[in-house]
Amino acid sequence: MELNSLSDVLIEALGDLYSAEHQLVVALPQMAAAAHSYELREAFESHLDETRGHVERLDQVFVEMGITFPPSKTCKAMAALILEGDDIIAATGDSVAIDAALIGAAQRVEHYEIACYGTASALAGELGLDSTRFLLEQTLEEEGNANKLL
Repeated sequence: MELNSLSDVLIEALGDLYSAEHQLVVALPQMAAAAHSYELREAFESHLDETRGHVERLDQVFVEMGITFPPSKTCKAMAALILEGDDIIAATGDSVAIDAALIGAAQRVEHYEIACYGTASALAGELGLDSTRFLLEQTLEEEGNANKLL
């Protein structure tokens, strides 16, 4: 990886986010299936729909930035967070305890996304990419709401 400009940093961050969101599209149905509480299952399913929208928004960001092919990389941080969630999904024991652990795992994911979208939004603003910044801030707001809901 070579970072020679703020634009390079933004593209790297967007690549991480793109990978992270795609990983979540796969992971969220598994978390929903593992949830014992109806409300928690609904929260995961609702956030899955939002996450699909986040992927579409990132596609739009890439188009606006003139990036034909989104960076192909794997967000290692999200992969690790999902692995932790997989351990909870496989756990046995009290349903309330398992749901509490799922909530904690989901909040760690949300906090990571909030940090990443906040950074990407700030970089877009610094680069004068106002429409990109606006799109990223929309997702940032939704991630914050999902965190509060949990």
